[in-house]
Parts: sequence; structure tokens; C-alpha cells
Amino acid sequence: MEISQLYPTIWLCVYGFFSNLRPSEPFLTAFLMGPDKNLTETEVVNEIYPIWTYSYLVLLFPVFLATDYLCYKPVLILQATSFVVTYAMLLKAQGVMAMQLLEFFFGLATATDVAYYSYIYSVVEPAQYQRVTGYCRSITLLGSAAGSLAGQILVSVGQVPLFYLSVITLVSSVLAFIAPWFLPMPSKSLFFHLNSGAKERVKSGHLNGQNHLDKAEDTERVPLKINDLVMVTKTSDGDNSSNSLVDVLRILWKDFLQCYSCPTLLAWSVWWALATCGYFQVINYTQALWEKVLPSQEFEIYNGYVETVSTLLGASAAFGVGFVKISWAVWGELSLCIFSVVMAVAMYVMDTVRNIWVCYISYIVFRATYMLLITIATYQIAVNLSMQRYALVFGVNTFIALLLQTLLTLVVVDTAGLGLDVFTQFLVYASYFTVIAVVFFLAGLYKLASKRCSKTDGETNTKDSDSLSRDSPPISEQLQQIPDT
Repeated sequence: MEISQLYPTIWLCVYGFFSNLRPSEPFLTAFLMGPDKNLTETEVVNEIYPIWTYSYLVLLFPVFLATDYLCYKPVLILQATSFVVTYAMLLKAQGVMAMQLLEFFFGLATATDVAYYSYIYSVVEPAQYQRVTGYCRSITLLGSAAGSLAGQILVSVGQVPLFYLSVITLVSSVLAFIAPWFLPMPSKSLFFHLNSGAKERVKSGHLNGQNHLDKAEDTERVPLKINDLVMVTKTSDGDNSSNSLVDVLRILWKDFLQCYSCPTLLAWSVWWALATCGYFQVINYTQALWEKVLPSQEFEIYNGYVETVSTLLGASAAFGVGFVKISWAVWGELSLCIFSVVMAVAMYVMDTVRNIWVCYISYIVFRATYMLLITIATYQIAVNLSMQRYALVFGVNTFIALLLQTLLTLVVVDTAGLGLDVFTQFLVYASYFTVIAVVFFLAGLYKLASKRCSKTDGETNTKDSDSLSRDSPPISEQLQQIPDT
């Protein structure tokens, strides 16, 4: 990797590490319901936490467009600022409304996460995409695991109050805030700003995607054609050009229709959206369930260790899946069914047994399973797409997941809906993953039956062709039998 590409990669990894180094994260619910904030379970679970879901959903699409239009760096700075505001408010602000505003800023920080994973593609060559993606994703997982472990050690060994974990998290956010300022400003983006070289990369991206398809024996083809991506640009700036918003939206809509016309990509995207919705809900409210099972004011809790183990185990599972040889085109839906059942059982056990150690183990199984499957889904989707369509499909999948999560939150969690207690909520989540398992079980059976029917029809046609060739005389003889006129 050249120095010009290594420099931004290092700074982006520094930013990713410190922005995810959050020792307070595993103990957030305990902190909010403890003496520092003195909030009730209903206020935290039913009134404060839902604001993150709503703000994330509302901000996702405009942030997605703004990220590309502003060429990433300004949005990265906005994300870093949002983290600092979030954790500064966590220290100083009091009351339900202040915590709801905090959740809004955290939703903004989460929505702008697209800038972190998109920036690097604008400053490195396509040949380095896989490597730098691995660097960036690995460093965020490392930062998350290190933060959780550090928080647990400080609480268990050092007897440090939860307030000081929030102080450390704020300091880490301030350190992360420094890094984006040293990043070079990209001169191009995926959709709005394209120079002639970038246009060629767009085309080669489609070609590379096609080459991936040629090599991937287990994938169905997305109908990718070079002429399908029509970049309507302004040429008044010479080599530099900028697509209008209308042109970009038209391109995105056309690509959207083409991408989701592929059955394989559609199946994995449906699971991606459905499972991510449920995953977000579980991650949001697990600490509230643990707090009910084992109150942190009365007993020592080990949330930090659990988050560390689940993160590292999930990362290991995600890494190991690259060495597993399975025909996902044939067994993909049934595999999604089986693992969705595992996730449903983990949620049901956590809800009904109500033993903290069983809850911890169930959570680890749930999170590791999700990270395993989301890695497979990511590969199955990305192998079919160019970088432009990759960003589009993942943005759409995330938006659908958030839309479903918003509906689930409104009905199940929010006081404007049913406002269920946390144990009943987790029974709903277990049922939700059971429904996902049933859907993909039926889809898997249908796919296997269709393949068997196609194979049977093919064999029948072959036999009929062989019979016809045996029963019919050669063409020369048939021509001789035609009477003269």
C-alpha cells in the first residue's frame, strides 16, 4: 500500500478505535437507573431508549446523501462532535428530556457511521478495498472489546464508580474527535462527484463485480450491465463533474430495482433487514433485562466481560466463516432458518429462566450467531455488486431494518403503544425470530422443491430428446422420403 493511501487508513483506524472505546457502554442502564441519574425503569426503557431508534431512522437517508455530497470528511467530523456531545450530556445533564436529547445526538452519531465505512473507498484504489475494510472493521471491534473489558476491570477490581467510566468514555471521544481533522479531503465520491478516473473505476467496479460472479459458483447473477449505470454529469468544470440530486436519485432508483430483482440477493437482504431489526432491539434492552434479573445496586454485575466475550467470539465466528465451504445458493435459506431458531431459543431462555448466568450465556450465543450470519449475508450480497450498488443495498437494508424496528418499538416498547415490561418484550423478540425462522424454512423447502422439479423436467426432456433421436431416421433419409412435386 502506498504512503498516500496508508496515511488516511492509519488515521481512520485511530478514529475507529477511540470512538468505539466506551467503558461506560455495558453499564449504561445501570448508570441511568442508579443514584447519579435516578431514573426509573419505565423512563429508561419506554421513554428514553426509543428516541435513538426514531432519530436513527429519520436521519439515515439524508445523512447518506449528505455524506456522499460533502465527500465524507465533514460528516466524520460531525459524527465525532456528536459523540462528544452525547457523552458530555451523559455526565452533566439530568432528567428525561435531557436524556432523550442525548439519544437524539447518539442517533445522529450512529446514522453518520456510513461516513466511516465509505470514506476509505474514496482515497484508496479498488485493489485495496478488501484489505482496508478488514482493517477498519477489525479496529472498531478491538476498540469495543477493549472498552468493555476495561470498564469491567475498573468496576470489579478497582471499584471505580460508574460516573468515572463515563468520564473515560468522554475523554476517548475527545481523542477520537482529533483524528478526522488530519484526514485528507477526498476529491471524489461514489455518486455526486466523479472525475474521469472515477468514472472508469465505476465501470471497472461493474466489471469486477461480474468477474466475482464468474468465480463464485454458489451465487445467482444480478443483472449487471455496464450501460445500466448512466452517469448524467455536468461538464462545466472540465474533468471534474458533479451529479445533480435528481440525477443521483434517478440512478439510485434504477439500481435499486435491478439489484433487488436477483432472488439470491433479495433473500439475503430480507434476512439482513429482519434480523438486524431484532438485533438492535435486543442490544438496546438487554441491559434493562439484566438489571431486573440482578440489580446492580445490590449485586456485582459482569456486563463488561459478557460484551467483551460476545464481541471477540462473534469476530472469531465471522473470521472463521471464510474457511467454511458450503453451497449457500442451495442451503442458504435453510441455514438462515436453523440459526434464526438458535437466536429465538436464546431469547426465550433469557426471558424465562431469569438466571443472570443463563442470561449472559444466551446473550453471547445470540450475538455471536448474528455476527456469523451477518458476515455471510454481507459476503453473499457484496460479491454480486459494484461498490456503488454495495453502498446502496446496505443503505436500503439498514433503512428497512430501522423502519421495522421503529414499528416494533412503537407497538411494543413506547408508552404511546403497549408499553410492555422488559420480560414481555423479550418474549415478543423470541417470537419475532421464530417467525423469521418459519419464513426461511418455507423459502428453503420451496427452493429445494423447485430445483428438484427443474432437475426432473431436465431429465425428462433429455429422455424425450434421446427417444426422438432413436425413433427418427436421419435427416438425409427424411429428405429422400419427400415426394417430388
